[in-house]
Amino acid sequence: MTDTIADYLTRVRNAIKANHRIVEIPSSNLKKEITKILFEKGYILNYKFENTTAQGSIKIALKYHPVSKQSAIKNLTRISTPGLRKYTGAQKVPRVLNGLGIAVLSTSKGIMTDKEARTQKIGGEVLCYVY
Repeated sequence: MTDTIADYLTRVRNAIKANHRIVEIPSSNLKKEITKILFEKGYILNYKFENTTAQGSIKIALKYHPVSKQSAIKNLTRISTPGLRKYTGAQKVPRVLNGLGIAVLSTSKGIMTDKEARTQKIGGEVLCYVY
């Protein structure tokens, strides 16, 4: 597999479409940081890092509305791919749905959201959009 972030997003997207409560994903440091951001911004209910195998795994509890049963995540879109990297400068960090969604960036200071990158005035690679 060449694009592990696309695999991560696809597993979460497929679990949401199938109305699963928990999804298990092979672990990496980048995926752990993206999971932490999704939890901090309220897109997922909870997460757990397990080290049962050499690689480990991430168990993510997905968040749904109690009455309408709709997921908190409406859309996950991969922006920068291994074949076409998308970078942005500090002045042109993208806004997702006019600030209602988040863009996850990989910067020199680590993985962060578009709002954090704007306040720190740094750019980087735009990994994905979440809303």
